[in-house]
Amino acid sequence: MDTVVEFRGVSKKYSDLMVLEDINLSIRQDDFMVIYGLPSSGKTVLLRLLMGLEAPDAGDIILRRENVRHMSPKIRNIGYVPQDFALIPHKTIFENIAYPLRLMKKPTREIKPVVERAASMLSIEELLDKLPTQLSGGQKQRVAVARGVVKETDIYLFDDPLAGLDFKLRERLIDDLRRLQEDMAACFFYATSDPIESLTLAASIAVLHERTICEIGDPQTIYFNPHHLSTIDILGFPRANLLDGRIIRKASEVWCQTNFLEFPIAVDAEVATVENPMDVTVAVRPESIQKILGRDEKCLTADIYLREDLGAEEIIYLNIQDSNLTMVNPSSQTGHNDVGDQISISMNTASIFVFEKDTGNRIGRGVDNFNA
Repeated sequence: MDTVVEFRGVSKKYSDLMVLEDINLSIRQDDFMVIYGLPSSGKTVLLRLLMGLEAPDAGDIILRRENVRHMSPKIRNIGYVPQDFALIPHKTIFENIAYPLRLMKKPTREIKPVVERAASMLSIEELLDKLPTQLSGGQKQRVAVARGVVKETDIYLFDDPLAGLDFKLRERLIDDLRRLQEDMAACFFYATSDPIESLTLAASIAVLHERTICEIGDPQTIYFNPHHLSTIDILGFPRANLLDGRIIRKASEVWCQTNFLEFPIAVDAEVATVENPMDVTVAVRPESIQKILGRDEKCLTADIYLREDLGAEEIIYLNIQDSNLTMVNPSSQTGHNDVGDQISISMNTASIFVFEKDTGNRIGRGVDNFNA
C-alpha cells in the first residue's frame, strides 16, 4: 500500500521549549497507526501539525505525496475526532454529525445518506432525532466519531477520543473503531496515552518519548521484542522493572550483573562492541516474573511489601536485596499472598533486556533457557 502521510525531520517548539524534535514517520493508506506517549508528550501537537493548525519549525510533512507545509487545513482534507465530544447542545444528533458537511456547503440531498451511513456504522441510527443532553457518555463519543468520519477522505485523526470513559464503554468503542477502520480501509492516525488501548487497537505503534519517536513496530514485536529502553519503560501496565546493571565478560561470553542476579546475554548483531565493564539498565516486565512453590538453588527469595488484588490476578510488589520489583501473579494458581510474606520467584532470562544507560539503545537480551 502507498504511503499517505510522512513526517520528515519535523520539529516544533514554543519559545525556548522544544516539544517535538526530528520526527520521522510514515503511515500507509490502510494503516491503523497509534501514536503512543505519556501525557504532555506532544501527541496533540503532532496531529495539529498534520491538520495544518500549526506549522513546523523544521522539516516537512508529506501528504499524499505532496509537501503540505504551507497548505491550508481546508485543502488537506483530513477527518478529525477530538478528545472532547464538543457536540452542539441545541442541535439534533443528525445536525451534529452533518455539521462538517454543512461547512463544506454540501447539498442537503447529499447530506442525509452520508449521515445515515455514518450513524449506521456506529450503531446510533435511533439517536439521530435526539439532543446531546439525552445521550450517555458512550453514545456522545460515538456521535463524535461519526461526525469525524462523515467527511469523505482517506485520512482520519483521533486525539485520545476514549479518555474519560469507563472501562466497559472504552472496550466496546475499541471494537467499534477497529471494525470501522477495516470497513473503511482508510488511514487511522490515533493518539493515546493508554498502553492497553494502544496494544489493542494498533496495526502499528509509534512510541513518542522525550520529544521524538524512539521506536515503531507492530504491537506484538514492539511489546515482546523492544529495542529501546523508553519503549519497555512506558508501554505496558504495570510498568516494567528497571534495574541498574553491569556488563562483564566470562571467557568468550558476555554476562550481566545486578545486585541480586547474574546471567549471560546474547548481544544484538547491530551492536559493534560491548565495553568491559559497562554500566547498563536492565528491564524485565512484571509478567515475566513467576512465583514458584518450594525452593531450589536457582530460585530467588523476595519479601512482599504491597499487593493489589485484581480478582483473576494480583499485582505484587517485592523487595529483593534492596531492589524493588513488581510482578503480576494469577491469583488462582499459587495461592493467596499477604504483605510481609516471603516467596520464591524465578524468571526466564530470555525475557530480560539490557540497554545502554546513556542512549537507551538495546545491547541484547538474556540467553534463552537460562533460568534465574
